[in-house]
Amino acid sequence: MTHQQADRAARSLSRPFGVRGLHVPNRIVMAPMTRQFSPGGVPGPDVAQYYARRAAAGVGLIVTEGTYVDHASAGTSDRVPRFHGDDALAGWSDVVEAVHQAGGKIIPQLWHVGVTRTPGAPPVPDAEPVSPSGLSLQGEPKGRAMTQQDLDDVVAAFATAAADAERLGFDGVELHGAHGYLIDQFLWSSTNRRTDAYGGGVASRARFAAEIVAACRSAVSDSFPLFFRLSQWKMDNYEAKLAETATELDALLAPLAEAGADAFHASTRRYWLPEFDGSDLNFAGWVKKISGRPTVTVGSVGLDGDFFNLFQGRGSGATGIEQLLDRLERDEFDLVAVGRALLADPEWAVKTLTGRTADITSPSGEALKTLH
Repeated sequence: MTHQQADRAARSLSRPFGVRGLHVPNRIVMAPMTRQFSPGGVPGPDVAQYYARRAAAGVGLIVTEGTYVDHASAGTSDRVPRFHGDDALAGWSDVVEAVHQAGGKIIPQLWHVGVTRTPGAPPVPDAEPVSPSGLSLQGEPKGRAMTQQDLDDVVAAFATAAADAERLGFDGVELHGAHGYLIDQFLWSSTNRRTDAYGGGVASRARFAAEIVAACRSAVSDSFPLFFRLSQWKMDNYEAKLAETATELDALLAPLAEAGADAFHASTRRYWLPEFDGSDLNFAGWVKKISGRPTVTVGSVGLDGDFFNLFQGRGSGATGIEQLLDRLERDEFDLVAVGRALLADPEWAVKTLTGRTADITSPSGEALKTLH
């Protein structure tokens, strides 16, 4: 990377950003990444140190790994952190304190896995997987369809978690509505075959998500921002689409924005690919254009070979930092989430912001395996 390119990266990514009461010094976000380092669902001192180290090294906003809301079927591992119970919440309080002492900002990602739960798995072995229609992501029968009571219980669990997040001193929350987990299972026509008010057209499929957003908005103060993560693709279906057209995406986003979503975290596998024909806007770009809300782009930032080679001063970087900066500078999106590259090098942010990109450590095979 040339000195001029490094200066441009530092200048573009160093701009401050704010939404509601959240103000961050730069445009770099740490993406949520499941690590299963919380035995019994309780984040310990090592988790606090893990996040604080990255906050101290210049990450503007940290989004935690997914953390389970208080519903029996929400999780599928006893090593993924919970966001309920005195022990887990005390652990999260320590995480917040450590990150704030390091000068960072942090929001938890609230999560319910839905039908992707493995039957018999902890943390509640006898909890049955639940979903909109009792169908797996492959369309096969699994678990059971949710009743109205189930829906109400999950909405309440998310709202309680949001309120707890504010009470513990977090700087906002993110609702995980992506990648084929519960909220996304309602948004996606392949898993939502309901014939009641929660199924059918795009807007109806968004009703459950909108109810969760509205309940969370009511449970927190006006200064506390709500992020909503969404994706077209699913963990085992990269070609999946919530919306085939911009019009359909508008129908999906409108209820969420109206319910109180302040920002959207738009997950794609490769941020540089256009989402719809006729425009080079990526998914985050389209979401921002349609919703009018700030967006976070994410998807292989710092991972693809061209990108990393460019950072090391090798190759043309056709999909590298130049295109990322082009898009950021024309306000196609507002924030840039970095995942596995921050696992490989906790100082990725400060090295980028100070023009020391040649010193960045390349992601290893283990870092590339981390999923969320």
